[in-house]
Amino acid sequence: MENFFIKNLADIQIRELISTNSVIIGLDVGDKTVGVSASDRRIRVASGLSTISRKGNNLDFQLLTKCLQSYKVGLIIFGWPVQMNGIPGKQCEKVLEFVQKLFTYFPCDYAKWDERFSTSVVDRILINANLSREKRKKYIDQSAAIYILQGAIDFLNKNLLFPN
Repeated sequence: MENFFIKNLADIQIRELISTNSVIIGLDVGDKTVGVSASDRRIRVASGLSTISRKGNNLDFQLLTKCLQSYKVGLIIFGWPVQMNGIPGKQCEKVLEFVQKLFTYFPCDYAKWDERFSTSVVDRILINANLSREKRKKYIDQSAAIYILQGAIDFLNKNLLFPN
């Protein structure tokens, strides 16, 4: 299925986003929660915004839209949970379904970012920071959204400095 609103990240014009004072939003979409992060206006650093508990209905999208409305969003990056062999699996279908529905509530450009190791890497970082299991559970999804967004920001800035 072709998705006109999902852009290739390599085609994103970061200079346009910076010149319009836009931010990029990062999403880690899970079955139970959605971690949300945002870039600064210079699109250099990702920071956590919130973790939204999913209810499985339109309330998910209304809450997320309310969270995003106070930002000038130029792009939303969502984690693309491909399998270890790089092939999209069942979880990718769920994420795509979520993003397609979110687009009806919050139309803008979207792009995906490979998130294969995001949760495990972030969990290891939080363990090394001596956070309890309870605190890790509270911050894992938001931290994964930060990790996903920072990877995409680094990619965009590298392409800005060293275009092909």
